[in-house]
Amino acid sequence: MAKYLLLKHYRGAPAPVNDVPMSEWTPEEFSAHVRYMNDFAARLERTGEFVGELALAPEGTFVRYDGEGRPPVTDGPFAETKDLVAGWMVIDVDSYERAVELAGELSAAPGAGGRPIHEWLELRPLLSAPPTITE
Repeated sequence: MAKYLLLKHYRGAPAPVNDVPMSEWTPEEFSAHVRYMNDFAARLERTGEFVGELALAPEGTFVRYDGEGRPPVTDGPFAETKDLVAGWMVIDVDSYERAVELAGELSAAPGAGGRPIHEWLELRPLLSAPPTITE
């Protein structure tokens, strides 16, 4: 089994086919989208492929250490993940091909007009062991 991270993006990925911002969806369209996501996760729980998921609030802050006795630095001159990442799901599957198959299904979540979004999801394997250095 291998674990993969599926990242859903607000912005920063190629535009989905059904490219209507969520802020313009009706309450019913939003509910249908959330129901699809919940049903998808429940199905993966039953197959043992679901690890976890969370949606993220739009606000957030970058923080980094700035040296002994100095306050942490917040934000910076870079794209912020609070503007890019909408949420995540971790799956545990038998193969990369299965991870791609599930990402494709998740991409079909309904959006405006009840039509599938066909959004791009970022699929990233989780490290299972530290990388080996051969030099």
